[in-house]
Amino acid sequence: MTKARLLRLSVVLVSIFMILLIIVYWDNVGTAHFYLHTSFSRPRSPGAIAAGEDWEALPDVDEFLAKLLSSSLKQNTSIPRKTEQLLIQGSNKPVVSNLEENVRGYDWSTHKDRNSLDQEKLQVERQRTLREFCANSSFTFPTKERSFDDIPNYELNHLIVDDRHGVIYCYVPKVACTNWKRVMIVLSESLLDQGVPYRNPLDIPREHVHNTSTHLTFNKFWRRYGKFSRHLMKIKLKKYTKFLFVRDPFVRLISAFRSKFELENEDFYRRFAIPMLKLYSNHTNLPTSVSEAFGAGLKVSFSDFIQYLLDPRTEKIAPFNEHWRQVYRLCHPCQIDYDFIGKLETLDEDAAYLLQLLKVDRLLRFPPSYRNRTASSWEDNWFAKIPLAWRQQLYKLYEADFVLFGYPKPENLLKD
Repeated sequence: MTKARLLRLSVVLVSIFMILLIIVYWDNVGTAHFYLHTSFSRPRSPGAIAAGEDWEALPDVDEFLAKLLSSSLKQNTSIPRKTEQLLIQGSNKPVVSNLEENVRGYDWSTHKDRNSLDQEKLQVERQRTLREFCANSSFTFPTKERSFDDIPNYELNHLIVDDRHGVIYCYVPKVACTNWKRVMIVLSESLLDQGVPYRNPLDIPREHVHNTSTHLTFNKFWRRYGKFSRHLMKIKLKKYTKFLFVRDPFVRLISAFRSKFELENEDFYRRFAIPMLKLYSNHTNLPTSVSEAFGAGLKVSFSDFIQYLLDPRTEKIAPFNEHWRQVYRLCHPCQIDYDFIGKLETLDEDAAYLLQLLKVDRLLRFPPSYRNRTASSWEDNWFAKIPLAWRQQLYKLYEADFVLFGYPKPENLLKD
């Protein structure tokens, strides 16, 4: 009987071991898409790159997976010289072949980069501000106190993973996310062009950039790995370099309004513009297509948009669309300890420094800024016709984003 039990136990252990090996194999060859639930990852210096780090003590299963993932990551990050040369070629001023990019226009002017010391100090200050307010019990906002384990998968759909370089990027719409997604596609080699991975970010068409199947994302983790998913999730958060880019919250709202309601967008017209025009502009019998509506002069006003954001009925129907959802709800900065916080206002310097920290600056360059980027100086004009009470309510709605990421309170908009 004893021998039989030992045999059965051996079979079970070997089976578990093989399952774990299969999980790690599929994880490393990049066929999976996943997402995480874990507690705070441990603090690191801004320049810490995940591949060479020691990790905190983990449970046995986590430790086993961690060792396997660590060895495989080191293998993946050693890019063959031939591939590296291919990536370097054309890494100067890229040729913009996409029509939409030509219309929007790029700013190719050179920018004086800050030196690394200034950038490191800047990162320390941004992370200090974020950590202090996350720890400040007198500063509260919705979802602040919950743990990462309490965040459902569907709220984690903005974290993109590059297993080849050990990077996690939380994208925020209207904060250069299209080009950062392009960078992640190039690094992870998750998209091929005629059988060859893209080397130049600007060669990747926009429709592929925003296709969710293109990216390795944590919210799909559970479907593939079941009960093992959380162990893998914890490891990736502890091990990988995590970054996000943010923007002045009010300027981001203006940018979202411009791109989704001042340009003809069929989807946003049907989902958002029609209800706004009916509720706040008293229009009835609206055209079914955006081209007809624009031809008839029927457009959502910025005032309509602000009323929609402030209307308590809005989120009873559905959560804010990602283009105007608060950053703290998209990226959970009090639950994830981000290693790098970039800002659109310093995009060129921050992007160059981040690629240097990730040790991929020889492989690609970050695409240039748009010439017609929405500027902070536009705030006064855009909010001039918005009632003071609305502006004050709007600030309360986005206050956490202002405070956590060190943006000054727009006093000129909040007083008579």
